Amino acid sequence: MIFTETKLKGAFIIEIQRMEDERGSFGRSWCAKEMKEYGLNTNISQANVSFNKSKGTLRGMHYQIAPYQEAKLVRCSMGSIYDVIIDLRKDSPTFKQWIGVELSQENYKMLYVPEDFAHGFITLEDNCEISYLMSEFYVPGAGATIRWNDPMFAIEWPIEPKVMSEKDKLQPDFIPDKK
Repeated sequence: MIFTETKLKGAFIIEIQRMEDERGSFGRSWCAKEMKEYGLNTNISQANVSFNKSKGTLRGMHYQIAPYQEAKLVRCSMGSIYDVIIDLRKDSPTFKQWIGVELSQENYKMLYVPEDFAHGFITLEDNCEISYLMSEFYVPGAGATIRWNDPMFAIEWPIEPKVMSEKDKLQPDFIPDKK
């Protein structure tokens, strides 16, 4: 696994190193020992899968509030997505900053999302499947959402969303003190 820290401290793009031969390829997508070496949360409470039928499906920007914050390891195993995270750590020098990275079945990249980050993505093609390893259980009532086009963050999505939930569409502007 190749770890590259992003401009948002603690958030990493992780590339699966593939070993290829006449049978195909093999690579490690999880290693607690290597994750610990980078100071990343290695607790896995849930593994989730999201399937999205249509190009332009937007999910996010989601996070859980204290004390239920979660770290995620996100991988696109079918299709391609533009994956976005926002740093919501009030004491961070990159508070309210975001990054986006393309994850696809071809590039074998994953995104490590630390606790106190919002996360979302838009599908770049039809029939995308995204896998998540989650450090905490989902807690109804602890989930929060930032609107995908909130002017405070000015996320530059590569395409216009065509499909999203009403909840994701109708969020009010983000107020930092309410996080």
